[in-house]
Amino acid sequence: MPYKRAKVNSKYEPKSTKLIDQVREVLRYHHYAIRTEKAYVNWILKFIKFNGTRHPKEMGKKEIEQFLSHLAINRKVAVSTQNQAFNAILFLYKDVLLKPIGDKIESVRSKKPKKLPTVLGKKEVSRLINAMEGTHQLMAKLLYGSGLRLMEVIRLRVHALDFANKQLIVIDGKGNKDRSTLLPDPVHEPLKAHLKRVRILHEKDLRDGHGSVYLPEALDRKYKGASKTWVWQYVFPSKKLSKDPRSDVTRRHHVNESSMQRAVYAARNIAEINKRVSCHTLRHSFATHMLESGVNIRVLQELLGHKDVTTTEIYTHVMNKDFSGLRSPLLELENE
Repeated sequence: MPYKRAKVNSKYEPKSTKLIDQVREVLRYHHYAIRTEKAYVNWILKFIKFNGTRHPKEMGKKEIEQFLSHLAINRKVAVSTQNQAFNAILFLYKDVLLKPIGDKIESVRSKKPKKLPTVLGKKEVSRLINAMEGTHQLMAKLLYGSGLRLMEVIRLRVHALDFANKQLIVIDGKGNKDRSTLLPDPVHEPLKAHLKRVRILHEKDLRDGHGSVYLPEALDRKYKGASKTWVWQYVFPSKKLSKDPRSDVTRRHHVNESSMQRAVYAARNIAEINKRVSCHTLRHSFATHMLESGVNIRVLQELLGHKDVTTTEIYTHVMNKDFSGLRSPLLELENE
């Protein structure tokens, strides 16, 4: 199975002199997300430290293979984690140092097995959501009712909500792909009430000389002034203004994901659910309950935004199955 490669369209020679500053500069030139930037910088620093702080220009295929093998053998990381480390190093050599490393990296591949997802029963989901309140409860309803990832909820923009067609548009989801999914009726009125409060906050920001929201650079150039319009605002904005670490512009970003994670953890304890529960558990539960209700797996694949249907098929292993018509072979032995 080949490594997944990061896609970069053109070359850019950084102006910075320090290596890590060069990495950040090139990542920003290619419009990588800030979370990806942090992850790539982290892996590159670990790669350098693993090899005795030698400069990457002095290293190559051998050192890369040793580092990736170390992650698989000693760190026992998941396949996706090893792929991300490789993509970071590939980006460093190909697009920062302009020194391609070739295609055949023969490291030990990670074989950490995938575990079945934790799924809640419908009554457990109800108890969990009812143990929450306010904005966190509304976000939990979207995680479960629309099958969203946590960051997809947090990054929702106002224009992504289509109440008339009961659809929600996920913009730049995993793999930088857009998709549509359900916007269930029970969240319509709470969402509309929530948006009224958010709009009041946005109008106050505008009066105070702020009110802009982060937009990808290409969109910001194409649609002048769009960053201050209502439709581009985050559905779940932060309570505080903050300075953008890249542009130094003071603006209202989206809410931090850690607050939602803490809220779900607290709700699990209040609801007395004796399972490992995270925000992603609600997405797993959505997928499993949809299959149990008879939804076609290809349709579910589209709703979840899975690239490959085999990823969606994992939920067939955790869904409730009707065994009432089956006979155990033990019964035949008892009847002989």
